Order: sequence, then C-alpha cells, then structure tokens
Amino acid sequence: MTTPALLLDDVAHAFGARVALDHLTLAVGPGQVTALIGLNGAGKTTALRALAGRLRPTRGTARVLGHDPATLPAAVALRFGQAVETPLVYPELTVTENLRCAALLHGLSGRDAAPAADAAVGRVGLDPWRHALARTLSMGNRQRLGIACATLHRPAALILDEPTSALDPQGVVLVRGLVRDLADDGTAVLVSSHHLDEVARIADEIVVLHAGRDVGRLEPGGTDLEQRFFAMVLAADTRAADTRAADAGSPP
Repeated sequence: MTTPALLLDDVAHAFGARVALDHLTLAVGPGQVTALIGLNGAGKTTALRALAGRLRPTRGTARVLGHDPATLPAAVALRFGQAVETPLVYPELTVTENLRCAALLHGLSGRDAAPAADAAVGRVGLDPWRHALARTLSMGNRQRLGIACATLHRPAALILDEPTSALDPQGVVLVRGLVRDLADDGTAVLVSSHHLDEVARIADEIVVLHAGRDVGRLEPGGTDLEQRFFAMVLAADTRAADTRAADAGSPP
C-alpha cells in the first residue's frame, strides 16, 4: 500500500466549547486530488491548518510526507506547498519578485528561479501584472499569485484552501488545469471548498465535512451532487439531534 503523502488520523480540535474537528481521518496519496467539501464553519480550514503546521490538534496525528508538519525537516519542507487562508505574498514586491523569492525559498537555484517565475506567471495568467506590486493587485489576482508561489516548485504534497473563491471564470479554469497537471505528475493534493460543482471537476475523491465530522463521500462523476450533499448534511444533523434527545431522556 502506498504511504499517504498527506494524512490526518483521528484528529480532533476545539476552540473553547466549539468543536472544529471531531475525530477526522483522511489520507491523500501521490497523484490523488481529494476535495474537502462543507458549509462555512464545517472545519475545512482547521483541517488544513493542522496539515500546514499552524495548529497543533488536541488529539490525533497530522503528517506531511511522513513527518509532523509542525517540525518538518528542511528537505521535506522544500517538497511541500500550501496556500491556506491569506495568500503568502510580499506586498512591496512585484509579482515576478514574489515568484523568484518563492522559487529560492523552495530550494531552486538562482539560475533556475527566474525561468521558474516566468513560467509560473504564464500558468496563472498574470502576464499583464508581472511588474505590478503585489499590494496593488485585486483580491483575485493576489489569490492567483499565492497559488503560483505555492506550486511553482511542483511540490510532492500540496494543500489549497478555497483556491478559487475570489477568481473570475478564467482564473478558475487556469487553477483547475494547474491542479490536475500537478496531480498527473504525482503531486498529492488536498483542496477545500464550498463550491461542489467546481471541485467535482478535478477531484478523485470528495469528502463531505460537517460540524467537524466526515459524514460521507461523494462520487465526483455522479449526478445530483448538490442534492446528495445536502441530504448527507441533513442526515448528519438529524442523527446529532436524535443523539442529543436520547441523552437528554436518559436516566441520571
């Protein structure tokens, strides 16, 4: 069996009394695109933050390429890409300068950084803004830049949080193609979204997350995806309500 490149094993986390993740287990292998789908507040970003090493879960194990993401060895970190929450770009640098910095930070040589940056500009459609300061970009173009910085080194493992949320239709198509191209080249990709129809076009597996729990899987090529998604969410809410009612009626 292939070792997962991205792994969450029985992960739980809470912010005070609010449960964000409830014993979540998922694994993404090389060349696989797994989509985390859920309503706002379902726990998608918390799961990705655990994999990015930005949050240590209360319970369970997170692994990136076999290592604890909070203490990734440098050689492993160079093979990892992430775009979680705010795009990691330097506002006072141009688009091209940001990409060259990203290339160097991900281990490319000075000789290779410039052509890698130029290629990344083209892949995400930022040619007209290659000399623009990042702080002057629209939200959508800043998101394109963040994704380009996270992927130009063609990582072995990649996590993307709502990567198309601010993009126009052209940007959505470009990012979709980029993700599939990376996966076809062997990258393990975990992408979160609440746009079911969009991720269904690129995902090999769709995990439905609700109230921090994995409540089922959807077949990417199936029909009536939205209807089946809401049926899963309703069923999960019904089970939770029934459990609360049973607990309330139990004798002390």
